[in-house]
Amino acid sequence: MPSRKRPVDIPFSPRALPPRALGTVPDPAPGAPRVEESAAEFSISNPVRRVLPSIGCTPLLEICLRHRGRRRWIFAKYESLNFTGSIKDRMAAWILAEAWERGQWRPGMEIVEASSGNTAIAFAALGRALESRVRIFMPVWMSSERVQILGAFGAQLERVSAEQGGFQGSIERAARHAQGRADVFLPRQFENLANVEAHARTTGPEILAQLAVLGLRPDIFVAGVGTGGTVMGVGRALRESCARVLVHPLEPAESPVLSSGRKLGHHRIQGISDEFIPAIVDLQKLDAPVAIHDGDAILAAQKLASEIGLGVGISAGANLLGALARLEQAGGDAVAVTVLPDSHKKYLSTDLFRPQIPAPDWLAPQVEFESWRAIACARA
Repeated sequence: MPSRKRPVDIPFSPRALPPRALGTVPDPAPGAPRVEESAAEFSISNPVRRVLPSIGCTPLLEICLRHRGRRRWIFAKYESLNFTGSIKDRMAAWILAEAWERGQWRPGMEIVEASSGNTAIAFAALGRALESRVRIFMPVWMSSERVQILGAFGAQLERVSAEQGGFQGSIERAARHAQGRADVFLPRQFENLANVEAHARTTGPEILAQLAVLGLRPDIFVAGVGTGGTVMGVGRALRESCARVLVHPLEPAESPVLSSGRKLGHHRIQGISDEFIPAIVDLQKLDAPVAIHDGDAILAAQKLASEIGLGVGISAGANLLGALARLEQAGGDAVAVTVLPDSHKKYLSTDLFRPQIPAPDWLAPQVEFESWRAIACARA
């Protein structure tokens, strides 16, 4: 794989930096790539258009770290700056906008979905903003913060135990509730191609435009698979521009559903590996799955907060370590990109805020985070 060296006029080292290299990179110059306004995809009368400016166009962070003493850089989209604080806002808004265009959803209808958390929150807030009631079916083991936030947005929450089927049971109950009812819209996030389209039209092009500001192109993209919309959509966009980019789905080492093809084990990375392979995930179009231990992901997220002030969720820690693992396999000079899906605020009651005892094969204990800078996203 060819080396991608950083431009010499934009140095990045936290030890001895010119002031210009710290903090936010200046807005792109005229003529630099811009991200098309996503609202332009939809009719002027589409009610979702009015909330779209609050979603997407998030900063791309260039995170500087040392791994076993060697300096490395990872690029990561900072998705907690979306409307409700997670990457799932992109998908939820796009699904609603497309459903409105097709006459499948109108304000006033009930939105019903099965979700492990962030999607539920996105639909709950968007539903309230767009005059729709929201009912969520969710496994009982999700964090209490998720439950409280859903209540704050006025969503009707129905908890589903492991004995009642867990996540698969949540999906089945949501489908039964919506069956035969013209006043209910069922997004079906795990099989709705609008989920993939949201990231192919927004997240992926944003990454390409932001890297282009630095004169870079992506070599590697890694993202955890919850619904699979992020890895499939971003992967599609990146490969349309850079055919040889590696696109890796990520899964917990304790629950390798993608690798095994079946429900297997339990893990603590909320939002990914929901007991099955989603319909929108085509493993034939992806490179080999990356497995990260849940404790390793937790420790990485803890260190991102304590060492460089990035308060992120557990899946963000997993994604960053997965990107680092693939970067090291590529020789260390490749351009590796991932996403930081949400913040740590939804995990206050979880193991993210408890000490972890490292295992010998973990990556995070070998990582020292040094600093970061943000590359702005310029809308067209």
